[in-house]
Amino acid sequence: MSFVQIETLPSKEIVRGYHARTIHTGTMTFVYWTVEAGHAIPLHSHPHEQVAHVLSGEFELTVAGETKVLTPGLVAVIPPHVEHGGRALTDCQLLDVFHPEREDYKF
Repeated sequence: MSFVQIETLPSKEIVRGYHARTIHTGTMTFVYWTVEAGHAIPLHSHPHEQVAHVLSGEFELTVAGETKVLTPGLVAVIPPHVEHGGRALTDCQLLDVFHPEREDYKF
């Protein structure tokens, strides 16, 4: 078993205001995001199943036309190919888990 200190992982700005640190397991990708307040990610979809978890802060997320404000303890499960997007209402720390791995997030 491997242990990873998240702060030691390289960080990359994927979308303006969205800084990612990633772990790939062979079947899943874990993305630890630091998101600046006010920054948005446009509506999009992808072939991956996604679980979105707010670790700190408030994040407004729209999934299939339904909008909720996520705070720590409220998790969103997003099926493959479902349109979603959102914006940080405050500075946020987020964790997204994708299955299968996100090849485009390997850096």
